[in-house]
Amino acid sequence: MTSEINRLQQQATEHPEDYWAKAAEAIDWIKPFDEVLDQSSPPFYRWFRGGQLNTCFNALDRHVLAGHGERTALIYDSPVTGQQNSFTYHELLDQVSRLAGVLVNLRVVKGDRVIIYMPMIPEAIMAMLACARIGAIHSVVFGGFAAKELATRIDDARPKVVMSASCGIEVNKVIAYKPLLDQAIDLASHQPEHCLILPRPECQASLQAPRDVGWKAALSVAEPAACIPLAATDPLYILYTSGTTGQPKGVVRDNGGHAVAMQWSMQHIYDIGPGEVFWAASDVGWVVGHSYICYAPLINGSTTLVYEGKPVGTPDAGAFWRVIAEHQVKAMFTAPTAFRAIRKEDPQGDLLKQHDLSHFKALFLAGERCDPDTLRWAEAQLQVPVIDHWWQTETGWAIAANCLGIERLPVKPGSPTLPVPGYQVEVIDQHGQPVPSGEMGNIVIKLPLPPGTLPTLWRDDERFIASYLSAFPGYYLTGDAGYQDEDGYLYIMSRTDDVINVAGHRLSTGAMEEVLASHPAVAECAVMGVYCPLKGQVPLGLVVVKDGQAEQTADLQQALIQRVRDIIGPVAAFKQVAVVARLPKTRSGKILRGTMRDLADGKAIKVPATIDDPAILDEVTVALKALGYPV
Repeated sequence: MTSEINRLQQQATEHPEDYWAKAAEAIDWIKPFDEVLDQSSPPFYRWFRGGQLNTCFNALDRHVLAGHGERTALIYDSPVTGQQNSFTYHELLDQVSRLAGVLVNLRVVKGDRVIIYMPMIPEAIMAMLACARIGAIHSVVFGGFAAKELATRIDDARPKVVMSASCGIEVNKVIAYKPLLDQAIDLASHQPEHCLILPRPECQASLQAPRDVGWKAALSVAEPAACIPLAATDPLYILYTSGTTGQPKGVVRDNGGHAVAMQWSMQHIYDIGPGEVFWAASDVGWVVGHSYICYAPLINGSTTLVYEGKPVGTPDAGAFWRVIAEHQVKAMFTAPTAFRAIRKEDPQGDLLKQHDLSHFKALFLAGERCDPDTLRWAEAQLQVPVIDHWWQTETGWAIAANCLGIERLPVKPGSPTLPVPGYQVEVIDQHGQPVPSGEMGNIVIKLPLPPGTLPTLWRDDERFIASYLSAFPGYYLTGDAGYQDEDGYLYIMSRTDDVINVAGHRLSTGAMEEVLASHPAVAECAVMGVYCPLKGQVPLGLVVVKDGQAEQTADLQQALIQRVRDIIGPVAAFKQVAVVARLPKTRSGKILRGTMRDLADGKAIKVPATIDDPAILDEVTVALKALGYPV
């Protein structure tokens, strides 16, 4: 560990109030906070108690007032529609303040909830900022989400208004949103007063007066709304994440801690300054979209990029390189699965060679574990630092990272490097005791969590404690398993429930995936523990091969089995692997290992609402049947 990182981590650990008070100086406060950290009611800690601010003001108004109104705030690039557009800070402020005026006209006031159900277009960002401007609590639901899942969120958040669009576009397929929204409202017990609908030329929407309101017509008569003062502890948004009970958990984000964390992380983790272009290739429906498409770049005075497309197929595996080159992107953030998809179609990086990326300085990967082989391939192609970093919906920003804005540390493939200053990460056993370096355990974070992390769940303090704080009192349970090496580097190997028990041996499926991914023919893979009456569990592997790398399936299967046996050992009992055309994933790119495990175990499955393409499960079912599983 180097001296600067060590110094900052020590400061944040030993004197957290001084550390974060200093960081808070980068934010414009309407009223200074009375105390940095309120510890009067643990485990419900609150940052910047007594302070007042407005997140939208910090994202837009202050930059315009400082004379930076002509700086580009947002770039829109949509290969699926052939459109590109950009907004200066002054233009974005005008649009957002008038959209906030529309909400005021619809009787939305501070504390009301607004659901945003929109595609990846600039108006989705405007909607979020307009809510923040007037103190409404937004809850973004992934555009095109199934009606039943949307209804569940409507009933939990109880929105006064839903902001939506007529459709979204998935590569070459138009998905009409309005029928899904209408069905969700029919299913929901709570009825929003109004739906504000943005028309798109690709699809018309049928409006039901007086509930439904046309976006453009309402905007044309609205007066700009001013920012209102909000307490630092007031909620900014609710973001729903999957719950084990089937009832989504509403992660709450506050205004004050969130703004401080976003500003700090933009400069210290991503090394992005005002006026520089940052691209988070995600969706506003996910936490990455909240933190690093919408809020962090704009609070920092940088340029954010809204991309309505895919890493492959819009039109090819060179899509990312075109966007980086055309818009002078300094750093990019995406999921490892995107790079596995690009590598599968263009393993030699021929499409990359067609673009000038000399201004591109770093690639950040997160959202799932990054296997070392993918990281090394990206490094070799891009010739810039490739930073695997680790965080969660609940934390809102990185728990562990190679903080390029502080100093660049040596990369260890398979590790997101060190805990970020402010996070006290420990690896403990099932009894809550620290484990030695190199030994697998539960990864936990000592309370209090730093600013920007969840203070609770929406209307459910008890579930917040039960889900995250009850397993190990005094610690936040991440749900991830892994280890730290002798240098303090973290290795996130798998979710806790993906650590399998093979005849009494606790083994990481992530370690096995790492071995499979290192085979030159494998584009991506998944390993899960399936039921075995003799050993309790045994690992099952599914692999997708690279384009142009196909070989005899039987030969590849045997080679992969031997590879795991050679590197991990016979104790892994790795004896079954199938080649499939695709792996089932969520729309954010996470592989649905649990669903495939249940399929192999012969359990009835509920197709996840977030699945990218349900048909892939049929393909996996065929492969599992061929291996003799009772699907």
